[in-house]
Amino acid sequence: MKALQNVKGKKVSVLGAARSGLAAARLLKNKGAHVFVSDRAPARQKQDALEFLTREQIDHEFGQHSPRVFEADFCVLSPGIPVASEVVQEMLKRHVPVVSEIEVASWFYEARLIAVTGSNGKTTTTTLIGEMLRRRYPQAVVAGNIGQPFSDFADQGTNDVWGVVEVSSFQLETIDQFHPDQALLLNYAPNHLDRYASYEDYMEAKWRITKNLQPDDRFIYNAADPEILKRLPRLSCQKSGFHIDGDEQAEIYFKNGVIFLQGRPFINVDEMGLKGVHNYMNAMAAILAARYAGVSEKDIKAVLKTFTGVEHRLEFVRELKGVRFINDSKATTVESLYYALQSFKQPIILIAGGKDKGSDFSKLNEQIAGKTKAVILIGAATEKMQKAWQGIKPLYVEQTLEEAVQKAYELARAGDVVLLSPACASFDMFKDFEDRGRQFKEIVRRLE
Repeated sequence: MKALQNVKGKKVSVLGAARSGLAAARLLKNKGAHVFVSDRAPARQKQDALEFLTREQIDHEFGQHSPRVFEADFCVLSPGIPVASEVVQEMLKRHVPVVSEIEVASWFYEARLIAVTGSNGKTTTTTLIGEMLRRRYPQAVVAGNIGQPFSDFADQGTNDVWGVVEVSSFQLETIDQFHPDQALLLNYAPNHLDRYASYEDYMEAKWRITKNLQPDDRFIYNAADPEILKRLPRLSCQKSGFHIDGDEQAEIYFKNGVIFLQGRPFINVDEMGLKGVHNYMNAMAAILAARYAGVSEKDIKAVLKTFTGVEHRLEFVRELKGVRFINDSKATTVESLYYALQSFKQPIILIAGGKDKGSDFSKLNEQIAGKTKAVILIGAATEKMQKAWQGIKPLYVEQTLEEAVQKAYELARAGDVVLLSPACASFDMFKDFEDRGRQFKEIVRRLE
C-alpha cells in the first residue's frame, strides 16, 4: 500500500481556478490543509468557480495573484499556467515547492495506477483501457487530462484494483513523487511549441512520466518512434513495445490486417469497433496495459469489438442528404489532422483553424492535396494556414464556426464528408475543445 501524504495544517496556494485547480483545492481542504485559491481572471469571468469556492468554504481571490500566494508550504499549479510565468518563477525563487494536481491526487490514491501520455491518442487510449479495466475491476477510476480531474477520485482507489489517468506534458512538468505502476508513452510529435523553448524540452517533459518507475514497474511504448527508442536505455523497469509496421521484435504489432501479440494472432482489425491506423496503435497500447493489469484476453477482445471511440475524436454527428458530418475537435495538432484525413476514402471538406501552437502546417500539404475537396479556415491561425496551403485546394475564410459549417454544407455533395479537425487549440474562440465540438454538433443538427 502507498504511504499517504500528511497535509493536515499545511498552507497551500492553488494557482488557477479551473477544473483541476478546484478539484485539488477541495481534496486538500478535506485532508485538513489551509487552502488559498488564486486566479488572475476577474470574478465575473469565473462565476462557476466563485460559486464552487464559496460553497466549499475555500479561501480565494480573483483578478490578481497577490503576495499572499507566496505564504505557502507548497503550491499546486494548474496546467494552464506556464512554469515560466512570473508568479511561478517567484514561487520557485522563494523555495516554495510547486506541484501539479495529478501529483497531489497521487498522494491519496491507493489503487495501482496506469498513466498515459503522448502527443496523440491519449484520450482514446485512456478511455479504452478504462473500459477494459472495468470488465475486471468495476470500481476502476478513469481520470486526468481526459476531462475529470484525478483529485475527484483520489479517495476511491483501493489496493486491489487498477485505475488509469491521462496526463499531459504540462502536468508532468511539476510532478515529484507521482508513481504509476505502468507508464505509457504513445508517441512524440511537435506540439505546444508556443509554450516550450524547444521540441527537445517538450519531449523531455513527456518523458517525465518515467521519473519514478521502479524495476517491477512497466513502461509501454511506441517501438516505431525513434525519439522514444533513443531514451529507452535510461530505464531499468520492465519494457513492452508496440509497433504499427509489423516489426516482429515488438511484443505486440500490426501486420496484414491483424494485431499479433507475442507472435500469435490476437485480433483481426475488421472485428474492431475502432478504425484507422492511429487507432490500431492506441488499441495495441491498451491491450498491453490491460493484460498486465490482469484483464483476461476474452474481456479485452470483447471491449475491442464494441468500443467505437470517444466524443470529439472522429465522432460521427449525422448524415444529411448523403453528406456525413464528423466532429474531430480533439485534433489540436498537425499529426491529429493527418490521421483524421487518412481515416476517410470519401472527398473531404475540411474545417480547420484556431489558436496556433507553433505548428508547421506545410507538413500536411500532400494530404490536403490528396484528401480534401476544399478547406474552410477559422480562428487566429487563418493567415498562417492560408500561407501554407494556398493554391493546393480552394480555401475559404469564415469568421464563425456557424458560417464555416454553412459554407461546408453549401460546397458538399452526396458522398462527401464535412470534417471539423482544427489542428489547433480552441482558446481563441471557445472555452476548450469540448466546447468547440459541442457547438459544432449543435450547428450541424440545426441544418436542414
